[in-house]
Amino acid sequence: MKKAAALVVLAVAILVLAGCAPGANTLGNSANGQGVVAGFWRGLWNGIIAPVTLIISLFNPSVQMYEVHNNGGWYNFGFLLGMMVIFGGGARGAASSRRRE
Repeated sequence: MKKAAALVVLAVAILVLAGCAPGANTLGNSANGQGVVAGFWRGLWNGIIAPVTLIISLFNPSVQMYEVHNNGGWYNFGFLLGMMVIFGGGARGAASSRRRE
């Protein structure tokens, strides 16, 4: 009975994780209404302002955190780098572990 329950829990966990997988961006490498395709610098800026944008997007449905009209990998790298600038990017964890020793 315990094996069956464990298999059910495992199957549900796999389905939940598979449901979180992103789909293809059909608007990638296409220009937005202003004729702009977001690249690295726009991704960096969007990553830096992401916490503020998240709060605004909760109240205004026309505001998005992530630009879907982007050039792919470079935009994603800039966005991730911008988020790391704001949230410390692991440097805080390394600094706190050095203090404990």
